[in-house]
Amino acid sequence: MKTTGNTILITGATSGIGRAFAERFAELGNKVLACGRRGERLRELKLKHPGVVVRVCDVSKPREREELVAWALREHPELNVLVNNAGIQLAADLTRPVDLDNVELEVETNLVAPIHLASLAAGHLARRPASAIINISSGLAFTPIASMSIYCATKAAVHSLSLSLRHQLRKTSVRVFEIAPPGVDTELGFQHREDPSRSHGGMPIDEFLSGAMKAIEGDVYEAAIGPAEGMHEKREELFARMNGDR
Repeated sequence: MKTTGNTILITGATSGIGRAFAERFAELGNKVLACGRRGERLRELKLKHPGVVVRVCDVSKPREREELVAWALREHPELNVLVNNAGIQLAADLTRPVDLDNVELEVETNLVAPIHLASLAAGHLARRPASAIINISSGLAFTPIASMSIYCATKAAVHSLSLSLRHQLRKTSVRVFEIAPPGVDTELGFQHREDPSRSHGGMPIDEFLSGAMKAIEGDVYEAAIGPAEGMHEKREELFARMNGDR
């Protein structure tokens, strides 16, 4: 996939991987449509990269997803890339009654939103000469951490979704990528850290981004980046090691 001259809609662009993709794609000369829940973060992004178009949107809400895609297609009909990145990571103890509000929020954000957004944009993207859907899954899709069971399950479903979507769009111009990050040094999952302000020691964001961009440029449609490659290839061995007595 060419990584210049595109018009790219990115969800979850206010921090972490989404913010990094937005900045890198903008620096490469793409028009970036950055979506996120936090308006102040979007304004910071806009100040740093004036060419980025920002829109406040909570992709956990169906109406806001519909309005986001309708706006993007109306105002930016040259749109040819969708990056499904927005996600949340919560702890869940399935041995006790779960908080269904948290479960629904996590599933809606991490799984239903990519399904819905892809379905809303697919017809338009298929009419573009060079287009793509980039789904951000996780190494935890293949080797889950049991204490984050819902998050891991949603990412396993994103992996399955990517396979099916790639097959359904195989006769169109739309390429479907799945990028599976390892633990990356971002604020994702800060809610269950002892000190939310401290790094959890994951892969540096620039290192992850370099690997992800290389995969996208090289048309590697299923790319596990860094340690996530081992989580993909050695899942049973790593599951026991990662979970222990959790």
